[in-house]
Amino acid sequence: MNTSQPTTIGPPSRPGGPIHRRAVLRGAGACLALPWLEAMLPRTARAATPAAVPRMGMFYFGTGMNMRQFYPDGFGPQAGMSRILQPLEKHRGQFTVLSGTALEHGGGHDGAYPFATSIARGEKQIISPDQLVAEQHGKHTRFPSLQLSVKRGTGFGSQVLATISWNRQGVPLAAENDPQTVFNRLFRPADEQQRVEQSDEFRQRGSVLDAVLADAKQLQTKLGQADRQQLDQYFHSIREVELALRRELDWADRPKPTPDLKGYGDYERAVSPEGNGKFLYDAYAKLMYDLIALAFQTDSTRVVSYVVRTELAGGVYPEFGVSKGYHELTHHGNDPKNLEELAKVDTIYMRHWSYFLDRLAAIRDGEGTLLDHTMLGFSSGMGIGHSKDTLPTVLSGGSKLGIRHQTHLQLSENTPLASLWQTMTERMGVDVSGRFQDSPGVIGELLG
Repeated sequence: MNTSQPTTIGPPSRPGGPIHRRAVLRGAGACLALPWLEAMLPRTARAATPAAVPRMGMFYFGTGMNMRQFYPDGFGPQAGMSRILQPLEKHRGQFTVLSGTALEHGGGHDGAYPFATSIARGEKQIISPDQLVAEQHGKHTRFPSLQLSVKRGTGFGSQVLATISWNRQGVPLAAENDPQTVFNRLFRPADEQQRVEQSDEFRQRGSVLDAVLADAKQLQTKLGQADRQQLDQYFHSIREVELALRRELDWADRPKPTPDLKGYGDYERAVSPEGNGKFLYDAYAKLMYDLIALAFQTDSTRVVSYVVRTELAGGVYPEFGVSKGYHELTHHGNDPKNLEELAKVDTIYMRHWSYFLDRLAAIRDGEGTLLDHTMLGFSSGMGIGHSKDTLPTVLSGGSKLGIRHQTHLQLSENTPLASLWQTMTERMGVDVSGRFQDSPGVIGELLG
């Protein structure tokens, strides 16, 4: 006897009404839950598009690029694509290359330090733009910001700095480079035992912080000015940990989002640059850019920083098919082969950037796409020849945030890179009072 049943949708809905949010497909003795559909909303709600929120990302490409093959041909919206930027042709109208940017303390191999702050290595750092924005927008998300990098940690004190994010005390914020770790943090729900252990850990850590803080405060009257300043920084760090603990507790009972991973890579088998197993940069780059897209799409965070390539170390991989490391290639000595291989590597990185823009442009967000509501700025700590000017600076996305793209824009000579960060920060709705780093002001030509 045939026991199969026709596929039906249940629970039933009113004729012409919305599909029930618990609807399933039934047939052949099995059922399958439906994903969220617009048809599950009442008709009045379907007509209203949810308001989108702004996002921003700051990206660092260490050791510069081959600027001889980077800048577009001509200026304005119709500027011709250079060899390195050719992968971005299909996104014309969604990005602007900025000629004329500079870092006063850039050049050499210390450029990652002033990249986001304009403060030279060895000097007291200040809060970075991403963290300024995170202070405001991070109140509404599970993670105030994400720090990503091809190298884990901070690398602070060395030229291979792994982060471009700094808190208000000028302390570098550690970055993560393992796609699986980041994915689990963003989307993997904790089981019951983990939640219990986590709660116990929160209480234990909280009580230790209380004790440490009480003891530390007793020292204030016994210390000189320099030591008191050091202690103030220590207190601030403790307060940051306390706030992080409180945030984790507040979000502990809220389920993490479950993103649709169709068409995305396998995070269960992801290999980090420092991990074991066969590492392929192409797969890694796509996993990392997809994580950023998913984090933005699920509103897990609205702020991301990413060191795509560090200074000195790495930068090229066996599948790139070049003869030297990236840093060695930048010391090209005008050798045509070195310059050719340098441009080849830079073009590979731009293919991955184009993939990232593809992903964001394909995700609907409010009245537009995720790319329309996201500003992504990338540059480096040096130009070609280890200079502190002629930087490879590009702003992508943000057309719904008031960004008016022009493909290639000539700025005044030696315009501080901070002007781009100020423009992005203010477009995120964050009021920048007083002088912003060494910026003379926002880049007005970018604003519609």
